[in-house]
Amino acid sequence: MVKIAPSLLSADFMNLAKEIEAVQKAGADILHLDVMDGHFVPNLTFGLPIIKQIKEIAAIPLDVHLMVTNPANYLEILGKWNIEYVSFHQETEFHIHRQIHVLKNAGVKAGIALNPATPVESIFPVLPDLDFVLLMSVNPGFGGQSFLPLVYDKIRKLKQQAEICNPKLEIEVDGGVNNQNASELIANGVDILVAGSYVFGSDNYRAKIESLK
Repeated sequence: MVKIAPSLLSADFMNLAKEIEAVQKAGADILHLDVMDGHFVPNLTFGLPIIKQIKEIAAIPLDVHLMVTNPANYLEILGKWNIEYVSFHQETEFHIHRQIHVLKNAGVKAGIALNPATPVESIFPVLPDLDFVLLMSVNPGFGGQSFLPLVYDKIRKLKQQAEICNPKLEIEVDGGVNNQNASELIANGVDILVAGSYVFGSDNYRAKIESLK
């Protein structure tokens, strides 16, 4: 069964605890947290203090997506806090193998995130070490963007390679996900669907989550 990860980037930040409770009750499987630094992407969201507070109240796993130029500064701390999923961008880190194992040694599911224009083949050498791969289906930085169909080819290539070297790998897609493309994404091998504005922009979170499943 596909996992649905509502992205808190689209939530009401003035009522974040209530929003988290609402999507959990609505059937969310994971909470997706976009950490943006204003450098790697042209937006600024939240940092470690907010993540720690969310972890204290969350009843489902957290998925921290580091859209920052210095991901290594976050990894050990997130590991100590027992964050379940953490991904950082291949485009920002010179030593991805080393940082993957910082996470794995802390018992965290380690992931690499890729921008739409980054070839998925670039991470094939470390694919056996990964727990998941996050494929961006929009250019990262802002919510509410339209889905880029080019990601389908990347999903198929990634799935084919994972079947050879890492069959347990989870594939996650983030950006413009809705009930119009969810079925095709799942059919191509996606395990985790991140949805922000599609869920939080509605008045019925449960209906939106169920429509994706």
